[in-house]
Amino acid sequence: MAELTYESTSRFLELPTGKIHYHEAGEGPVLLMLHGSGPGVTGWANFSGNLPYFAEHFRCIIIDFPGYGKSEPVKGDPISVCVDAAVAALDGLGIDRASLLGNSLGGQIASIVAAKHANRVERLVCIGGIGMNVFSPFPAEGLNLLMEFTENPSRERLTQWLHSMVFDPKLVTEELIESRFKQATDPVTMATSKKIYSRKSLAWMSDMRRGPKGSMALAHLGSIQAPTLLTWGRDDRVNPLDSALMPMRLIPKCELHVFPNCGHWVMIEQKHAFETLVRSFLQREA
Repeated sequence: MAELTYESTSRFLELPTGKIHYHEAGEGPVLLMLHGSGPGVTGWANFSGNLPYFAEHFRCIIIDFPGYGKSEPVKGDPISVCVDAAVAALDGLGIDRASLLGNSLGGQIASIVAAKHANRVERLVCIGGIGMNVFSPFPAEGLNLLMEFTENPSRERLTQWLHSMVFDPKLVTEELIESRFKQATDPVTMATSKKIYSRKSLAWMSDMRRGPKGSMALAHLGSIQAPTLLTWGRDDRVNPLDSALMPMRLIPKCELHVFPNCGHWVMIEQKHAFETLVRSFLQREA
């Protein structure tokens, strides 16, 4: 396979709500890859390292959610906007059924799509992102650092947040810091981040996890019919491991794999083990 670069895989899809940017490579069963949130994130930033491996076995579609990367922003609740964008991307590309791979926010979006559009989802893989803190406090360290950057952006705060994402600090290179800071301070990207990670937004999310409201964040999980693989870093400081307990119990066909010496970015920090595990799961006979 020829080298997969940003430019060679870059595509645009015109939707009624605006333009969606995505990357496409490979042939075979469709794998829709949904990125996480945070300063400077894009589909390419999350999954470019995994694309060459998965494109050998699947038709990979990596979208930028509205307001991220080169996709145009869309007004409305950010979760609903992303869910609608994922389904609209499948429709626009003429894809009836796909497996979903979601990182963090992308895992949350993928789980909602799998619950509400069960006939469209073959298998579901989440890298953290779903569930609810059972023993650990909310917001966790990584989310608090993300809020601090969003409310008062600086290179130093971005660096602190990046370190909270990984187990191995050597992964936080000057190149990574520079590229993320440049994208994160783009006005459209910053406005998108503030919708989710302002102090007010995190306070609302914290309130939704208390008392009877807490069940709302988990209500859709029991409706997921697709075989589901949860992947988690044992040392995740954004979505701590105890968050996996509820979805592991509530999703009917769910299994959990925990990676040691690994933070929030499983697909980067445990790249080879993650890729081979996910490929095996996706290609497993029913």
